[in-house]
Amino acid sequence: MPAFVRSPRFSAVALLAAAVLGLVLANTAIGPGLEHVLDAHSPWGAVGLDLSVAHWISDGLLAVFFLLVAIELKHELVAGELSNPKTAVVPAVAAVGGVVVPAGIYLAVTAGTQYTHGWPIPTATDIAFALGVLAVFGRGLPSTLRVFLLALAVLDDLIAIVIIAVVFAHDTDFLALGGAVVLLVLFWLLGRMLRPGRTGQTTIIVAMVVVGLLVWWLVLQSGVHATIAGVALGLVLPRRPGHTLHGNVEPWSNAIVLPVFAFASAAVVVPAVGIGELSPTFWAVVLALPVGKVVGITLFGAAATRVFRGQGRPSLSFSSIVTVGVLGGIGFTVSLLMNELAFAGSGEVVDEGVLAVLVGSGIAMVASAVVVSVKARRHRARRALSEAE
Repeated sequence: MPAFVRSPRFSAVALLAAAVLGLVLANTAIGPGLEHVLDAHSPWGAVGLDLSVAHWISDGLLAVFFLLVAIELKHELVAGELSNPKTAVVPAVAAVGGVVVPAGIYLAVTAGTQYTHGWPIPTATDIAFALGVLAVFGRGLPSTLRVFLLALAVLDDLIAIVIIAVVFAHDTDFLALGGAVVLLVLFWLLGRMLRPGRTGQTTIIVAMVVVGLLVWWLVLQSGVHATIAGVALGLVLPRRPGHTLHGNVEPWSNAIVLPVFAFASAAVVVPAVGIGELSPTFWAVVLALPVGKVVGITLFGAAATRVFRGQGRPSLSFSSIVTVGVLGGIGFTVSLLMNELAFAGSGEVVDEGVLAVLVGSGIAMVASAVVVSVKARRHRARRALSEAE
């Protein structure tokens, strides 16, 4: 694939374009046909794969995205910014704030209703989108801001993974889960056998693909969301083959996996109701994403910077933390998944949740573009002034 497909800019544009296309088509004459296609089921129910096309996308394709997230998370924990507690503590605290405050706002807005279990929806940050906005509008900004955003978003995804694995597990089959764990150990052992130049590498890779698919199938059967299989495989994969896999698969994830998921998730009919008739879920998510994220990340991040200030810890200005907080309000991919999981039994609420994620993330995108542009312009001006002196 072309090199530009790896770019955060491309990923952000492709996600947005796919989501807009899905939403537009769902509200035209094509809508019913599109819904029929997404609801069509595979003929493999006898082996536990009675999944609709939409579920193949959210449970299957999206597992590839989470595999890449896990590989990146492992890299950051072992050799990246999160490997040093001195540099990891501030983004870690800020990430917690970016989860707790939006969840609190959601619960406050939906208190006393049957929608409170949707609190995980606004807790996620979309790494691809946030980095894409920063890349497009943040020309000249110091690399420390991008590093902080990446570390925070990776930790945010780790929290989201835990939420998906714990909160949205249902009727857990521990026998299937145990089988997945056994095969994960085998996958790890096979990964340890991969050595450049050694004979039989192709056979090992084929065996790893087969074992990985079996792990995904067993996790699906266990009642834990199937994307967790991608996370587990990425975490146990040794660093060198993990780095190679990430480099080879990332362009396909950017060009196909994430846009297809965004298209399918956003393909909902806009409810024909007045603004006042929308459920509390809609208003809770629209408020919690752009507002809760920036408040939580800023307050917790600023407090952590002050408390843990010291030698060896990079300093980050208050305005930089605010900038990262605004970018953190772009929920999108994982928020759409959380919405599907939270309201799987209520199609109308799912549709309103999708619209809320799109609106809330859209507000955060516009705010981020403005804030990042202003900060970048001021930073370039100060740098030009200092060079002139």
